Amino acid sequence: MSTQLNRQFLLAKRPSGMVSRDTFDYVEKPVGEPGNGQILVKNLYLSLDPAMRGWMNEGKSYIAPVGLGDVMRALGVGEVVASNHPDYKAGDHVNGALGVQDYFLGEPRGFYKIDPTRAPLPVYLSALGMTGMTAYFALLDVGAPKAGDTVVLSGAAGAVGSIAGQIAKLKGCRVIGIAGGKEKCAYLTDELGFDAAIDYKSEDLPEALKRECPKGVDVYFDNVGGDTLDAVLGRLAPKARIVICGAISQYNNKEAVKGPANYLSLLVNRARMEGFVVMDHATNFASAAAEIGGWLAEGKIKSKEHIVEELETFPETLLKLFKGENFGKLVLKV
Repeated sequence: MSTQLNRQFLLAKRPSGMVSRDTFDYVEKPVGEPGNGQILVKNLYLSLDPAMRGWMNEGKSYIAPVGLGDVMRALGVGEVVASNHPDYKAGDHVNGALGVQDYFLGEPRGFYKIDPTRAPLPVYLSALGMTGMTAYFALLDVGAPKAGDTVVLSGAAGAVGSIAGQIAKLKGCRVIGIAGGKEKCAYLTDELGFDAAIDYKSEDLPEALKRECPKGVDVYFDNVGGDTLDAVLGRLAPKARIVICGAISQYNNKEAVKGPANYLSLLVNRARMEGFVVMDHATNFASAAAEIGGWLAEGKIKSKEHIVEELETFPETLLKLFKGENFGKLVLKV
């Protein structure tokens, strides 16, 4: 492997506001050989997620920040090309924190094997990956929907929202998605079976919520935060549950994060708002993946991937998340 080069994106600085190409250093280094307990993986697909913006920040969080000068953290799927680890052999396909690079070399901490004959590899980064796990546990464990509940999701045409909304439909809920643009809204209702979709780019959100949720919102799955969260807080039903899964509208703020102005609605409606981190549920990933895999095989849910090719496009492709340009799970083909 010594003649092979490993293209890498390293975190060059901690960004203030939106990330850009100069947030990263692009380098090329020779590919090494695995030492004791290590594997060498050729990265095939990388998952691009809003959480990556938070990983660049210094300070307390649910996971340590990416170090300056380190390879930018990213989940991915790839093929083992050399192994010095008893549990892995050349030819195995794995899912893990591979980083934004051509090759991962190191100990496979938290890695697990995947079967490329069971599903296309990008699906292991969407419905059968951390995206699916997030949708499944955030909705079912934190949102706790019941048949007949009204479930509203922001970022509904995105990776997590689209899966969570479909699971809510399987549980007998009325599902309303909030998305940007006619095409995404049509996809939610025509392809995924949502009961309604609200185009936040062209509609007055509080009025649209009043129209679609006349009895209030029982479960709100929040991927956006900001003004959208405030609008839904104004339509809560008694004993409503709000799942704080993400707040993409706030991740690139240069000023303080905008908190909810309507939070007293939680008191009035005896509602609760709870944060969610997917790794808290890691011990149950296998059973969730089995159930989601069954739904996929039966055609009960659909997984949509937005695949962009070429590793060197990473900085610009990442920005699609924050500009609302991705349609489905954003995946970078290495």
